[in-house]
Amino acid sequence: QVQLVESGGGLVQPGGSLRLSCAVSGISFSHYPIGWYRQAPGKQRELVASITIYGVTDLADAVKGRFTISRDNARNAVDLQMNSLKPEDTAVYYCMTNIRFADYWGQGTQVTVSA
Repeated sequence: QVQLVESGGGLVQPGGSLRLSCAVSGISFSHYPIGWYRQAPGKQRELVASITIYGVTDLADAVKGRFTISRDNARNAVDLQMNSLKPEDTAVYYCMTNIRFADYWGQGTQVTVSA
C-alpha cells in the first residue's frame, strides 16, 4: 500500500524557516519522482517543487531562491527546506507521486506564516 506522510508544518513568523518532510512507503522509493504542492484557502492547488529520480529539481518561480527540495533514498523521504517565508506561503502543503498514471497524495501539513 502506497503511503505518503508529510510532517514539519507549523506557525512561523515572516522571514523564518521550516523544513517539511515527506515519508514514503509501499513503493521502491528511488524509482519515482516526488512533488511538493500547496493549497491556500480559496485557491487552486499548485506545484511548488519537484525532484526526479536522478535528483534534478524544479521550483516554482514564487519560491526560487528561498525553497530547496532534496531526497534521501536511505530514508525514503523528500524534504522541502523553506527559508525567508512570507505570509503568502501560508497553505496546506502536500507531497505527491504518480505511479502508473495514478496520483498518490499525503494528508497534508499546514504552514502558517504570520506575525
